[in-house]
Amino acid sequence: MQSLLTLIPLPALMAGGVALLAAILLVATQRWHGRLSMDGTDGVQKFHTHPTPRVGGIAIVAGLLVGYALARPSRQSLLGPLLLSGAPAFVFGIVEDLTKRVSVRARLLATMACGVLGWAITGLSITEANLLGLDWLLEFTVVSVAFTAFAAGGVANAINIIDGFNGLSAGTVTIILTSFGFMAAALGDPDLAYTSLIVAGAVLGFALVNWPLGKIFLGDGGAYFVGFALAWLAVLLLARHPEVSAWAPMLVCGYPILEVFFSIARRRRRGTSPGDADRLHLHSLVNRRVVRVLLPHASSLVRNSATGAIMWGAALVPALIAVHWSTYTPALALGFTVCVLLYAAVYARLTQFRWFFSAATLQLKAS
Repeated sequence: MQSLLTLIPLPALMAGGVALLAAILLVATQRWHGRLSMDGTDGVQKFHTHPTPRVGGIAIVAGLLVGYALARPSRQSLLGPLLLSGAPAFVFGIVEDLTKRVSVRARLLATMACGVLGWAITGLSITEANLLGLDWLLEFTVVSVAFTAFAAGGVANAINIIDGFNGLSAGTVTIILTSFGFMAAALGDPDLAYTSLIVAGAVLGFALVNWPLGKIFLGDGGAYFVGFALAWLAVLLLARHPEVSAWAPMLVCGYPILEVFFSIARRRRRGTSPGDADRLHLHSLVNRRVVRVLLPHASSLVRNSATGAIMWGAALVPALIAVHWSTYTPALALGFTVCVLLYAAVYARLTQFRWFFSAATLQLKAS
């Protein structure tokens, strides 16, 4: 495997630099656009103490456009379709950031449409899931495209769900993108590795303004767009390297995916809509039950950023397993099972104060 340092190309550095500059400019000019772009402090899932711009997705896209312009043609052929097909997710998300009037369903459908658009542009979709029965169904184009759209919408929604603390989503996305880069490099695919790092560079540029000071937020435009980018890079990895198990990209995205499924299960158990907000996500519990104990006298900002950094570990564990056994389905399935059990055990400990899971965990009310 090539050294990570040799994988950092100029387009990735420039994408990061432009994203950083754009994020700084958005913060510096917030008095002009703040009436539309500010995220207030009222809400179930609000942990910041001052109104903050939530249009960080603009900075990331600006960085990616520069990274695309500077990339080699072989990498532009990968990054270009990603940018084009991801446009609906970004547009619907940024309109929500500015108007607060786009429904969750509309944003989710827009992101799923990105998966269909990606297939229309490239002809690529998920054709294998390493699951008996499903693999046969994926041989049919309509099923394959629908499954790709579902996966794209699911991952994008997962990133939006974990976008709750400074650095949490940006750090998680960076870990995932770096993992894709490592896997592609190990498979002798520098074009896909560089493409992953260009996207990571843009996200890191934004992250420097988002963490630890929380001067700008990712917003729905940024969360849905980078979530789709992760899903599409997974599609590219599987399409270009059939030897890679479909469980590998799923496990790389394991933490946000588990958060989505666990949230749906919890809300259904409590008789609420899967789309309803609450303060029972794992990162919310870590903030209240761990960070407040470890840092009892720290400011809200310090606790906020510390929570984001602690949760990077939840993203790192499944990613390491996936990178190490990217072509071995049994090990990946076992690793996914271990991560599910570990997530449940930690969640049970933070809610019921015991290291085992029971149905009562899903019925808890925010406190």
